Amino acid sequence: MGAEFGRRTGGQSRFSQWLRARRPKEAADDDGGGRTALLLAAAAAGLPLAPAAHPAGYRCSCERIGCPTPARHPLSFAWQTQSTTDRAQIERWAEHQVEANFITATGMVHDVLDVPVEAGRSALERLLAAGVEVGPVAESGGDRMMFFTATRGTPEDEDEWWPCELDCHPETMDEHPGLRWHCRGSYVLVPPARLPGELDVHWVRGPEHPLPEPLTLLEALTDAIARYADAGAEPESAAWPLRG
Repeated sequence: MGAEFGRRTGGQSRFSQWLRARRPKEAADDDGGGRTALLLAAAAAGLPLAPAAHPAGYRCSCERIGCPTPARHPLSFAWQTQSTTDRAQIERWAEHQVEANFITATGMVHDVLDVPVEAGRSALERLLAAGVEVGPVAESGGDRMMFFTATRGTPEDEDEWWPCELDCHPETMDEHPGLRWHCRGSYVLVPPARLPGELDVHWVRGPEHPLPEPLTLLEALTDAIARYADAGAEPESAAWPLRG
């Protein structure tokens, strides 16, 4: 696939054109079992899920005035303990909360490297062409791309934990406009999800792909963000530095 999509046509690769044009059927299939099947596939891959808010017109179903993350947050404050891969529980949620989006809690089994979409597409093309095992990838809201990876884990000795400015928690997302590293205490929406303004979250590469180590993707992602910024993107899209 890398050879086919890597050829340039008029300055734009067929791979990038394919990503832009690809609107997976499952992203919009909220009925007929397609939504539930996708959620169960994510859970089967080890992604712990919990119900989230959904769009209500251009607002959030939580009805909070000025909700800062409409249709992107969990329904329960206990989402970290509520998150599960249990098939029966997810089926019950999907059946009784037919409009709900779902989040997956990061830092348990998986992390998510969350980047501007143009940089993500460029990095994905580069990684696949190099034969790197990328893992699941999703596009969110038309402006972000999420790379699902194995988690850094929870070391017994906290001195071994290496915090950095790439760490992203839900309440600090605006502070991390370049590369957001969702790990312990964070979450992301899992496909299929609907957002206000007829936007969505959908898989580019599904959860059947094994989770890679995050450091195998990090260099390509940060390089792509830097090139994207140098090419004239908004300054806020520059990558955050990694600090030990």
